[in-house]
Amino acid sequence: MLLRVGRELRREAREVGISPEQVSLLVAVKYSPGIGVNELAARERISAPAMSNHVDRLERDGLLTRTPSANDRRRVGLTLTDEGKRVLRRVRSRRTAWLASRLGALSPEELAAVKAAIGPLSLLLPPEDRP
Repeated sequence: MLLRVGRELRREAREVGISPEQVSLLVAVKYSPGIGVNELAARERISAPAMSNHVDRLERDGLLTRTPSANDRRRVGLTLTDEGKRVLRRVRSRRTAWLASRLGALSPEELAAVKAAIGPLSLLLPPEDRP
């Protein structure tokens, strides 16, 4: 069931014209501005060359930019562009609207069951990602 909900939420990203994988990368950059390609690749568990290709595409689409480090000229950090921030806001808005419409159709008892499940479900996430 959770997989289906996740699939529906990913569809909302596609409606904005961006893949769920791209959303994931943009969110990672949003919360770690200046992150390098290699570190982002390690976090996302993909190879550095594959990540470089993803970053190239996002940069070409105007969603993020590479910024040389002021301290180390060999290091390049990634930051969201204004358009990248707008795309993330649109995705979040669509996902929130989708979820709110579904939750609004639930009975009070069903909502209570969803609320009760949030705590145990959050334990499935790594500690740093828990609410």
